[in-house]
Amino acid sequence: MELWFYHLERTPLDQVLPGLLEKSLARNWRVLISSPDSERIKWLDEWLWTWREDSFLPHGTADTPRAHLQPVLLSTGAHNENDAKISILLDGADPDKFEGYERIILMFDGADEAAVQQARELWKRSKAKGQTVLYWKQNESGVWKNMA
Repeated sequence: MELWFYHLERTPLDQVLPGLLEKSLARNWRVLISSPDSERIKWLDEWLWTWREDSFLPHGTADTPRAHLQPVLLSTGAHNENDAKISILLDGADPDKFEGYERIILMFDGADEAAVQQARELWKRSKAKGQTVLYWKQNESGVWKNMA
């Protein structure tokens, strides 16, 4: 399993996440987005339907019928109900609880010092375990670069 860290400094989550989802869906990858914050899940559910007029991001929440059929599933848990290859973790979700994914993307707000510190500790712990870890950060032009 690969663990990718996305350090959100220049662009907020609501602008970064849809692009990642579009790329994943273009590759026919299913995605689980998880946050321990149920309000965040509700907000994302609404946002992904309306984020851009010329785009459609098919998704659903784990508490709706036929959740297992959703290409993008929003959840407060780690259960891989939609057979996702990728899990995107928000709001401090613990990646140690997410097994069976090819890639876990941990997104954290660079303006939140506690989130940055948590990501640093997780990075060190993951490297010590020999996991493949990548650190993504935007440059001045807004292009995401792998920095480590």
